[in-house]
Amino acid sequence: MVAAALRETPEGVLIDVDVRPGAAETRITGYNAWRHSVTVDVAAPPEKGAANRTLVALFRNLGGAAGTAEVVRGATSRRKTVRVRGVPVASVLAAIERAMP
Repeated sequence: MVAAALRETPEGVLIDVDVRPGAAETRITGYNAWRHSVTVDVAAPPEKGAANRTLVALFRNLGGAAGTAEVVRGATSRRKTVRVRGVPVASVLAAIERAMP
């Protein structure tokens, strides 16, 4: 199911994400089947890009040393698209599934 939230492009892996800023800790909390998106709690507040920076750090860490991440859509929204570069889609999917409760 989580695979429906990921799309492989020549520029990297796109991940549709629903974010809940201001949470107690930053972590992947599940999958929204209706929206086809990964749900993520972010410990940072949605102020001055802090939540986006924390979200990007989470996905960059999932990608390992070779990966980079950036928010490419929805910078001011709770619904975002994150692009991870330098990591195959199968590796990103496996890392997300391992991080889920």
